[in-house]
Amino acid sequence: MKTIVVVGATGLQGRAVTARLLAEGRRVRAVTRDANSPAARTLAQAGAELVSAEMDDLASLVAAAEGAHGVFSVQPTVGSPGTAPGFGADDEVRWGRKVADAAHAAGVRHLVYASLAGAGRHDTEKLPQNVVSKWRIEQHITRLGLPATFLRPVSFMENYTGPYHLHGGTVTTAFAADVPQQIMAVDDVGVFTALAFARPQEWIGRAVDLAGDELTPVQIAAAISKAVGLSLPYVQIPVEAIAEFGEDFAYSYIWLNERGYRADVAFTRALHPGLMDLPTWLARGGAAQIKSFLAEQGATKQDSAQQDNARQDIARQDASRQDR
Repeated sequence: MKTIVVVGATGLQGRAVTARLLAEGRRVRAVTRDANSPAARTLAQAGAELVSAEMDDLASLVAAAEGAHGVFSVQPTVGSPGTAPGFGADDEVRWGRKVADAAHAAGVRHLVYASLAGAGRHDTEKLPQNVVSKWRIEQHITRLGLPATFLRPVSFMENYTGPYHLHGGTVTTAFAADVPQQIMAVDDVGVFTALAFARPQEWIGRAVDLAGDELTPVQIAAAISKAVGLSLPYVQIPVEAIAEFGEDFAYSYIWLNERGYRADVAFTRALHPGLMDLPTWLARGGAAQIKSFLAEQGATKQDSAQQDNARQDIARQDASRQDR
């Protein structure tokens, strides 16, 4: 049985890819920095072989790829959870190139790289830095002559399950309220990766932008509200507020409001008829994730309020004792 190496296996896309490949009976070698982490142990329990490697250590990456048929490669981008302070675009590019170098050195027969929609338009327009980083990695893979597939997903529906877009009982972003935004379920990246490895004659040499749905932020908030049974109105924050965290972040929102990913949802669905739209994703687990997050936030607020009340009671008691 052919082995597929999943680099970044404990991340959002890596977990989805690993789960799909294992479900299809593939042998998966999951590459992680810490094989003893809870996320890594979960992968092992599901049937993956764990291998420790560092993105900056080419030798460890080559060792992880030795004897494998294929490699799935994904790197964190600027601002990704778990990245070290100061992690930047050049770090992402360096890591992506090293994985490609390792795949080349190990003689891997098929590399599937998780890029980002829009990367193919680098020569025709100014792109956000996170898209440019992916394009730079794609170019390196092409220069190496690796048999490769570039999967270019849009933003993930999973961004709406936590603090990235949920704030204070609202859906909050800097997206213009009436501008459609393209989104997809991360599990569908797993499906497309499995398709690519299963049909190399169709997928090697291919770069495909992928999207599962296209809705305005107001429509997204309405769909989420209906699914979770709570009113979560859409609130748009100014791009200027995002600029306080960096001009690159702000430009990403400007680009998405003015140009955007422009993937073809109908074409994506033709490739994978089971592609999830937002209501389907919500029904299949997205709403449950959102409810869990909201419940946790509510408990946190309640705990905070209780702590505030306790502090006030203590202060009143101290004041009373002083009065006596």
